[in-house]
Parts: sequence; structure tokens; C-alpha cells
Amino acid sequence: MDNQSNILKQRRDKAQALAASGVKLFRNDFKAPQPIAGILPRGERIAAESHEENGPGCRVAGRIMSMRNFGKAAFFHIQDESGRIQIYAKRDLLGVEEFKLFKKWDTGDIVGVRGRLFKTKTGELSIEATELQMITKSMRPLPEKFHGLTDVETRYRQRYVDLIVNPEVRETFRKRVEIIRLIREFLSNRGFLEVETPMMQPVPGGATAKPFKTHHNALDIDLYLRIAPELYLKRLVVGGFEKVFEINRNFRNEGLSTRHNPEFTMLEFYQAYATYHDMLELTEEMISWLAAEVCGSMELTYQGQEVDLTPPWQRYTMDEALVEVGGVDQAILQDDDAIMQLAKDKGIELQPEAGPGKAKTELFELLVEERLINPTFVTSYPTEVSPLARRNEEDPSITDRFELFVTGREIANAFSELNDPVDQRQRFERQIAERGNDEEVHPVLDDDYIRALEYGMPPAAGEGIGIDRLVMLLTDSPSIRDVILFPHLKPEAGR
Repeated sequence: MDNQSNILKQRRDKAQALAASGVKLFRNDFKAPQPIAGILPRGERIAAESHEENGPGCRVAGRIMSMRNFGKAAFFHIQDESGRIQIYAKRDLLGVEEFKLFKKWDTGDIVGVRGRLFKTKTGELSIEATELQMITKSMRPLPEKFHGLTDVETRYRQRYVDLIVNPEVRETFRKRVEIIRLIREFLSNRGFLEVETPMMQPVPGGATAKPFKTHHNALDIDLYLRIAPELYLKRLVVGGFEKVFEINRNFRNEGLSTRHNPEFTMLEFYQAYATYHDMLELTEEMISWLAAEVCGSMELTYQGQEVDLTPPWQRYTMDEALVEVGGVDQAILQDDDAIMQLAKDKGIELQPEAGPGKAKTELFELLVEERLINPTFVTSYPTEVSPLARRNEEDPSITDRFELFVTGREIANAFSELNDPVDQRQRFERQIAERGNDEEVHPVLDDDYIRALEYGMPPAAGEGIGIDRLVMLLTDSPSIRDVILFPHLKPEAGR
């Protein structure tokens, strides 16, 4: 029997012995415990080494995180969602039989404690127990070093253990919840209406990505998990909702990396009678405000890099970024053949049907993107790579679009919306015709979306912001898996 199996057997044997002694291992009658964090301030005026009769009474519940036995007495720490406190268990106060049963408890057990507050000689606020109660018996031990897990894959795979033993992980996810709450507050205060759109769609659209496919038996149709809510949100703008947003789960059948998870969270919002310039200003205001609210400052450190989110942020056209950051000769950008040749020289593989706009975008991703550390808006994306964006009226080869980059990562994508149904149909048809073997381009045109545009969509602008990447930035998390509670992983060997 290996060591792990032996430990699990010892736990089961202890549980059986406790049950045989009349202890309920999984009880549900320890009512209304007080949050530990609420008790801690009550002990501020208790003097060190004060006697238990001088302290206020309390009733708490939590998980045993550490234990030190001294024969007739023991100290152990318990934690709940709000905090951690030390418990002092003494045989003379609990009684011989109850103390004997207590000695069979383990770290990881969830227990209830009644007692009185006091302070130890070292000044640590503690509870002297007058009653102890087993609430839930833990059948598996916590990691030996309760203050943290070191194996990254184990942390992701067993997030429940990660949350128990790593308080900084719990704090990251509390911040995530707060960030999403504040986004809702920010947009609602500006008149945006939160809506819900379908997660299963008959035609995938709104982004270029390979979808997950399923089948609905009753309707006998294939459906796709949404890759983006964009086309449905714009249908709502057609219907008269002039400011809408959705915090949504999207699904893309793509690889895993520190930046990508096949299931992820996006914020998308749309505003009628607005342009991408309005989205730019709103984004700058919202994210800098979020940083101040969540982090207490607009000046952050992300993985050792100093990042300043104080407005105004840097703005480049794509051509300007290629020249000033990527070091590309301005003359090359004016020559389509030269752009295509430069992409080839840099090892970029393009589909035969790709044009200079695609080549320019690939060069930007290669030469510029990772060098944009402080927040930077990049505008004037080629029409070739922007099938849903409005053409620029002065130069139809580019669109009224921006992407926001921070720490070398795309955080947001926005544009003035294309609302001409004829132009939209032509772009969809061209994209399908040039699809080739690209599984990220969808072979079916969304006729219903074209029909919606034919009823008339007011001029509008819209934006998508990656919530996971934004949380990564504001919590200094290196991987998207650090900000998703249950990230996708390969199956465990043997399971």
C-alpha cells in the first residue's frame, strides 16, 4: 500500500471509530455561526492573558487548518470564508470524554466551536472552547504545507483545495466578482440595459473562430455554442434598445494557453447614435476607474512590469504603430506587393486569397503587439480583416475600429457598426468565398441578421472586452487559468 492509500485508510478508520462512539460525522444542526471576521474586532480591548470569564461569548464554525496537541490541552486554527482564528481546547473545561473524542479530529475537518474570547501570552486573540462539535469529517488530508500548493496543475484541477489553502487565490476571485459588479454599475449608471442572448445558435457568427457543435433532437437541427453575442445584440439595437450590454460566456474550439481557454467571459455593449470614438472614451474612463476602485491606484505592476492606466492613453493608427513601434519603413506600407513580401520574409504564412490588409495585420501581431505595455489604442484596421465594421468614409480600405492593448495583450475590440445590409451581405459572401480550409470562417451566411439590417439599424458603435484578461491585469495573474475557477485541462491519467 502506497503512502497516500495508507493515509486515506487511516482517515477512514478514524471516521469509523468516531461514528462508533456516537459522533455524527455529517451533521446539519450547528445553526447561525458568527463570521470569524466579525468576531476579531470584538477582541481589540481584551488584554493579553486575560481569563476566559472576562471575554465575550461566541459561536463559530470553520475548517481546521492546523493543530498542536499538548496532552491535556491543544491549540488549533479554524478558518471560514471571512477569516481565521485560534481555538484553545482544554480537557478540564471540555470534559474527559469530549476531549478524548476531540483528539481524534484531523486537519481539514469542519467543526463548530462555542466559547469565550481571550488573548494568549503572545497577544493572539483566541477562543477558549466550552463546547466542540464535529460538523463534517474530512476523508482526505490537506496538503502538508497548509499555506499553499506548489503544483500548478493540481491547483487548477483541484481548485477546491487551492481555495482552502491559498488565501491569495480566494482574494483573486473576490476581486473578479467585484470587477464584474462594478462594470454592471458603471454601464447601468450610463443608461445601458443588461440583456441575455442565446448561447446555442443555429448559425455561428460575430467573430472568426471555430465553434463547438451540438444537435437538438426535438428540432432535429445542429446548433453551435456561441462564439460571440454580437449579431444578437445588434438585432436588439434594430428593435429599439439603444444601449445594451451582456456579460456572457463564449465558447471557441481552440487551443489552450496562458491567454486562451475554450470557455471564457466577455463583456459586449452597443450604443445607437455613437461612433468608435465614443467607445474609446468610455473604455478609457471605465477601465481606469475600475483600476482605482479595485486596486486603489491607476499605477499597477503586472508581472514585474510597471503599467500606468492614468488617462489619456496612447493612440496609434495601425500604420503608425507598424512604423513607430514595429520599425517598418513607411514606404513599404504604401506598396501592397512590398507588404506581402515583407510578411513572407518574416515567416508569416498567408492563405492564397489573403491580401495586403491581412498581411499588415499579421505583421502588426508579430512586430508590435507584445511591445504595447501601457494602454494603447490602435485604430484604422484594414477592411479585409474587419467584416462587421463600418468603412472609413475618407479611406474605404480601412474601418472605423480600434483594439486596446495592455501588457502586450488585446483587452478590447470596438468599431462603428456596419449597418448597410447590401455591404454586409457582400462582405459575408466574400469571406465565405475566400474561406479555403480555414475552419474559423463560417461557411453559412446569417440571412436573418441581414434581414434585421434591412429593417434599419441606427448608426451605432459596439465593443467587446475580455473579462478574463482584464481580471488578469487587475490581479497581477500570469495565466487565464488563474482567474477562471475551473479551467479546462486534459483528463487525468487513469481517469
